Amino acid sequence: MRLTDVGWNLGGLALPLCVAVLTVPSLLATLGQERFGLLALAWGLIGYASVFDLGLGRALTQMVARLRGRKELSAIPEVLVTAGRITLVTGLICGVLIVFLSLMGAHDWIRVENTPTNEISIAMLMLAVALPAQSMSMTYRGMNEAFLNFRGINLLRAGLGIVNFAGPYVVCLFTARLPWIVAPLVLSRLLSLFIYRRLALGCLQKELETRANASYSKAVARKLFSFGGWLTVSNIISPVLLQADRFIIASTLSAAAVSVYVLPYEVVVQSLILVGAVSSVMFPGLSKIMQEAPDQWRAYFNKWLWRVMGLMLLVCGVMAALLPVVLPLWIGEHLDPRSISVGQVLCLGVFANAIGSMFFALLHAQGRADLTAKLHMVELPLFLAVLFFLISQMGVVGAAWAWVARMGFDAAALVWLARRSRHA
Repeated sequence: MRLTDVGWNLGGLALPLCVAVLTVPSLLATLGQERFGLLALAWGLIGYASVFDLGLGRALTQMVARLRGRKELSAIPEVLVTAGRITLVTGLICGVLIVFLSLMGAHDWIRVENTPTNEISIAMLMLAVALPAQSMSMTYRGMNEAFLNFRGINLLRAGLGIVNFAGPYVVCLFTARLPWIVAPLVLSRLLSLFIYRRLALGCLQKELETRANASYSKAVARKLFSFGGWLTVSNIISPVLLQADRFIIASTLSAAAVSVYVLPYEVVVQSLILVGAVSSVMFPGLSKIMQEAPDQWRAYFNKWLWRVMGLMLLVCGVMAALLPVVLPLWIGEHLDPRSISVGQVLCLGVFANAIGSMFFALLHAQGRADLTAKLHMVELPLFLAVLFFLISQMGVVGAAWAWVARMGFDAAALVWLARRSRHA
C-alpha cells in the first residue's frame, strides 16, 4: 500500500469537510432547523443510491484487481462493459421508483410545519435524476480503484464534496426554496458520472496500450453477481442501517430534531475518513496480494489494523473531550445542547466502526461478501427495534446509543467471522 494513495484518499475526503465547517452554520441559520433537516435527508437519500449498483462497483474492483494480479488484462474490458450495462438498467429503475414514490405522496411521511409539501415533492422528482447517476458512478469508480487511480478519484470526490455543501450555501443566499437548494446536488452527480467514466476508460487504455472491443457477457455477469449479489443484499440493508436513525427521528419526532442529531453525527462520523482512506486502498491491494503472494497478506493486514486502531483511539478520545467547546463555537446560538451529548455518545461507536471497517474489507478481499450480507440481515431487525425503543425513551440521545450498540455488535461479529473464514 502506497502512502501517497492513502494521502489522496484522505485529501479527497477531508477537503469537503473543511467546506462543511465553513458553510453548515450559515446553512442552519438561513434555512432554519426544519429546512436544514430536509436537506440532510436529501444528502442521505443520495447516499442510499449505491444500493442500485447491486454491489457491482465493489465486485468489479475485486474481479479486476484479481485479473491484474494474474496478468489476465485482456479480460478486463468485458468486465467493465458488462457491469456498466447492468447498472445503467438498474439506475433507470431507481429513478422510476423515486418518481413513483413522489407521486404517491411520500412527502407526507415527513412531519413538517413551515415547508410546503409541494417543495418536498419537486425536490424528490429532481433527486430521481441524481440517484441513477450516483449509482452508475459506483461502477466506474470501482474500475478506478482496481487500477489504484486514487489521485483521479479523489480530485473528483473533493470537487463533488465541495459542491455538496457549498452549492446549497450559495443558493440559500438568494432563496430558501427546497428545489433550488437541492439543484446543485443533482447537477454535480450528473457531471461526476461523466468524469468517472472518462477516468475509468483512461485507466483501461493506459494498461492495455491498445483499444479493446468488448461486449456484454452473461458469464461475466454471473461471476459479478456471485460476489455482487451478496453485496446487493448488503447495499439494500446497509444504507437503511446508516440512514434509518434520521428518517425515524423525522417521522416520530420532527424534521427539526433531525438537525439536532445530524450536526454532531456528521462531525464525529466524518473522522472515519481516516479509516476509509486506508481501507479503500487496502481492499484492491489485498485482493491482488492474495493472488500474487498468498503467504504475505496476513502481515500486511495486521500492520494496518493496529495502526488504524491506535490512531482512532486517540482521535475519538480527543473528539469526546473537545465537543463541548468546539460545537458551541462552530454553530453558535443555534446549537441545541442535546447535540453535545449525542456527539460524545457517538464517539464510542466510531471507534468500534473503525475496527469493523478493516475486517469488512478483509472479508470482501477474500470474496466472502456473503458473510457480511448475512450479518446485515441479522442486524437490521435488531437495530430497528432498539432504535424505535430508545428514541421513544430518550429522544435523539437514544438514537445515538442505538447507533453505538449496532457498531459494537457489528465490529465483534466481523472480527469473529473473519477469524472463522481464515481457518475455514
